[in-house]
Amino acid sequence: MEQFVPWLTLKSVSGVGSLLFNRLTTHFGSPGQVLEASREALVSVEGITPRLAREIARHRTPDWVFDDLERCRNKGIQIITQQDPKYPALLLETADPPPVLYCYGDMDGTDCHIAVVGSRKATAYGQTTAKSLSHDLAARGISVVSGMARGIDTAAHVGALEGGGRTIAVLGSGLERVYPPENLKLFERIARNGAVISEFELDAEPLAHHFPQRNRVISGMALGTVVVEAAKRSGSLITARLAAEQGREVYAVPGNIHAPTTQGTHDLIRQGAKLVANADDIIEEVAPHIAPGPGKETQPPARQAGAFSLTEDEVRLLDNIGPYPIHIDDLARRCHQEMSRLTALLMQLELKGAVAREPGNFFYAKPLEKLNRVK
Repeated sequence: MEQFVPWLTLKSVSGVGSLLFNRLTTHFGSPGQVLEASREALVSVEGITPRLAREIARHRTPDWVFDDLERCRNKGIQIITQQDPKYPALLLETADPPPVLYCYGDMDGTDCHIAVVGSRKATAYGQTTAKSLSHDLAARGISVVSGMARGIDTAAHVGALEGGGRTIAVLGSGLERVYPPENLKLFERIARNGAVISEFELDAEPLAHHFPQRNRVISGMALGTVVVEAAKRSGSLITARLAAEQGREVYAVPGNIHAPTTQGTHDLIRQGAKLVANADDIIEEVAPHIAPGPGKETQPPARQAGAFSLTEDEVRLLDNIGPYPIHIDDLARRCHQEMSRLTALLMQLELKGAVAREPGNFFYAKPLEKLNRVK
């Protein structure tokens, strides 16, 4: 762990961000050589002012660096520098890659990453779509990258895990400050089937300015970014913009034209983002980068509505339930169905995984799992 001291020390200098860090190490060869350089040599580097040169020359390793290294050693957290083969290759190609990544889990396994991001205040449709899309991507050997935030991010990670694949969460806080806190169990699941990474020290709080930095890592390590739901002013649109600036593909999932949570995604489509209806829309473009491991599918995974086939009555009812929640009373009028019979059919469809219920007796179909199969 001692070899990481110069990396974390230079990173801790006030005024030295990722861009200047990379510029300095490129000029001098390593963080250790930067810290040993004279003020005169430092100011010869573009962007290094005399004040910053003095700051670097007199800077000493802060106590938190040694504390972080000790905790990483004890808790099995890796520190991955830009010189490490495990450092994401695509991220290294961006303009300002983080010098150091803290990693809980394993970054090995795939070089093909797709980012799936979206609104924290996601609708049921958005969460179902993100989950199904990520499930299918992961089942095809693609690693799903997201930010472990509430809403779409959480659904993306869960979908990838349920697809039997790998997923990577990029935090806007330190690994010892899991945010949001209710995702602690998900944090552990992801680490067992992928990795949770952060460029911030272990105890870093989830500060507002950390999240745009986090977003550039999400987009930077992925071949493309899929935005599932996003309002007009959404952090997910920042991720999409960064992806475009980094020369990566931008995808968007269409939704209800009246819903505020889809105004941002529709704007992306107008601006040239590729419309995504299912995983195949993405896979056809990234297929050359996919290297399936043992047991991974190379064809689209079969869709199943639970473990059972559907009856004719269930099929007819399911055809009247869309991806947006509908109240049971409205559904009864639409289907001309008695309430007792309708309730029984809905319960069967829930058990078979074809529909889901929201509070207040609202129901919606799981669009990528629906099968019109009859017993």
